[in-house]
Amino acid sequence: MVRKATHSVILLLVGGALLKISIDGTYVRYVKEGMLPLLYVAGGVLVTVAVLSLVAVYRGKREESHEHEHSFDAAWLLLLPLLAVLLVAPPALGGFSAARSGSALGTAPEKAEFPPLPAGDPVRLSVLDYASRSVFDSGKTLGDRRLKLSGFLMTAPDGGLYLARMRITCCAADGRPVKVGLTGQVPGGLKADQWVEVTGKYSTRSGKDQINDETIPYFQVETLTQIAAPKKPYES
Repeated sequence: MVRKATHSVILLLVGGALLKISIDGTYVRYVKEGMLPLLYVAGGVLVTVAVLSLVAVYRGKREESHEHEHSFDAAWLLLLPLLAVLLVAPPALGGFSAARSGSALGTAPEKAEFPPLPAGDPVRLSVLDYASRSVFDSGKTLGDRRLKLSGFLMTAPDGGLYLARMRITCCAADGRPVKVGLTGQVPGGLKADQWVEVTGKYSTRSGKDQINDETIPYFQVETLTQIAAPKKPYES
């Protein structure tokens, strides 16, 4: 009975953690935004099952043997990551993960047809969209338009800076970075992992990712502004 109660409490905490990150919006640090309904369902089911199980335990008779009541149950180890999520939500993937992963741009459709850029000056693009148009369309649809990108900084092997965003397919576990080199009016004193917004234009310059040899396009910076990390840090 004690072991069953222990597992029920842990199940309750797991369900509670899922509901917490769903309600406060921090779930986007771990999974894609579209998975929110599934998280609510999963968290609700786990909490319901756990509560019903606890009710059954405390209504039932205690076992006559208490042989295992004071033994350590390895299931309690699950409390460590749960407490981390409940008390101190781990941050989204950033420069540490990006520096150890090759560019995810190679997974983009190489022969895709890119629509014309929308109206506006500057035009806001995702890092993935800019990188894809730069590499797979040779910047034809970018032309001489003024563009605006946002992402976190990471140090390039040559000492320069990359602008990066993590791209996820399902969850943070499969996250890989899309990297764009920065050239032009890049101020000094910038630090890795700092989130910035850059305005500028397409650059014909490119480089190679030393990890997986994928092409890394560059962006001609005109202005750079430090910003707070967004609530939705990933691209997909």
